[in-house]
Amino acid sequence: MVSLIKRNMSMAIIPIILFHPKPDENLVITAYQAGAEDFIYGDWKEKLVEVRIRRIIERSRRDMSINPSTHLPGPTIIEHELSEHIKNNTECAVAYADLDNFKAYNDYYGYYFGDSIIRLTARIIKDVVFDVCREGFVGHIAGDDYIFIVPQDKYQLVCTSIIKTFDSLIRLKYEDADLDRGFISTQNRKGEPEEFPILTISIAVILNQKGMFNHVGEMSKMLADLKKATKMKSGSNYMVERRSKY
Repeated sequence: MVSLIKRNMSMAIIPIILFHPKPDENLVITAYQAGAEDFIYGDWKEKLVEVRIRRIIERSRRDMSINPSTHLPGPTIIEHELSEHIKNNTECAVAYADLDNFKAYNDYYGYYFGDSIIRLTARIIKDVVFDVCREGFVGHIAGDDYIFIVPQDKYQLVCTSIIKTFDSLIRLKYEDADLDRGFISTQNRKGEPEEFPILTISIAVILNQKGMFNHVGEMSKMLADLKKATKMKSGSNYMVERRSKY
């Protein structure tokens, strides 16, 4: 039965917890091998069982929110992290990083090489953030969009280091002929041929102040607007929002 559930695409992500007061050892082993998340046996101790079930559910939700390509926290964990900073009035810098013209690169070189860019960017951001401040946070929203959170006195060093490292390493992901030209030629979103420069990275930064935001939606909108403005500048850049909440 456990194997049948795990083979069902719509049910495979649901945690399976089994109970038997006195199971045979082989039954327990078989259950785990079939995909059961936990097997509770012995005396039914309600409080202990409740805690174990809660932990399994929490672990399942966490695992579902981890990006499978970069192994970074996904949207659910990102939203929780931002909510905690807002609730606790943490003075921090929240940054939204996004690649410029990534779709063109992905169309030109193919999914395999596009995914390698996603993983490279994640590694660069993660390494820089945690090298500068161990208390930082890095998340992967989706595609080529990332979030990182650092103390306010660290964001300049982190952003400049990410840009410097990215601009250096990204050249290794191009063929020599494309580097010599300084661009790739492929169809744009309208289906028309267009020349796209070497990939760059844009970073929008908001300095979270006490009481500035009431919920994640406000912060998300402000970051999205600032990201658009940052991407209008040529090359890799970061831009800090100096306006108050709107």
